[in-house]
Amino acid sequence: MRSPGRAGAAQGGVPLIRPPSIIASKDLEVTDKVPPPPERLAPHKWLGRGALKKYCRQERQGLELYLSKLAEERIRNHALSKKEERLEVMGFLLGTVHRFRNVTYTIVKDVATTSLEATSVSVRFERGGLEDLFCALDTTDFNYVLVGWYHSHPGHGCFLSETDVNTQLRMFDRPWHSAMVIDPVQMDIAAFAMKDGKAVERPFAIYWDEFQNPYYGETVRNRRVRSDPDGMAAPQ
Repeated sequence: MRSPGRAGAAQGGVPLIRPPSIIASKDLEVTDKVPPPPERLAPHKWLGRGALKKYCRQERQGLELYLSKLAEERIRNHALSKKEERLEVMGFLLGTVHRFRNVTYTIVKDVATTSLEATSVSVRFERGGLEDLFCALDTTDFNYVLVGWYHSHPGHGCFLSETDVNTQLRMFDRPWHSAMVIDPVQMDIAAFAMKDGKAVERPFAIYWDEFQNPYYGETVRNRRVRSDPDGMAAPQ
């Protein structure tokens, strides 16, 4: 696929990323924080047997990526909305970065996207949609950093192409950056990170808040607050 940076470059002096941007020359100050509790975690339902084994092994050591139920729903629904047309989708992962027991991990709390120019094998932001993307970033109601990006491979499986790897190295080169790939046709999903210049799979967990329905498709408790792992939102 094409790089999101081609259409996402600054225009007229307007930066692509408005609250705090992460650049290669500046390290993020990682804060200590306990990750979401085990009773509110689950592997994604689209993980295959091999991915589930990786998940279980990594869970014992400490996961490096947590995807909120809200963010998961938005990524999955975005990909499914273009499933019949076999068009790729794309967006940014918004979140925070923390450390617990010497493991640095990322919490993806939300996503942001805009109108796209897409085919079955490529995708990029429409130049005319960048203003909407800036607005979505500006109205995000928590202090975030861009912790990665997501895109779909409808019917092609989950992997990083050579172009995807180049995008990751150029735009998301920090150890805690992730690239999520979703295939709504084969019902597959995976996350990747760069290690020694190569893409490696990064196991991740779905988490939900205390008053949310656990994961999608299971009715246990009525949802009362939006995804808010920091406990900042007031119950409705």
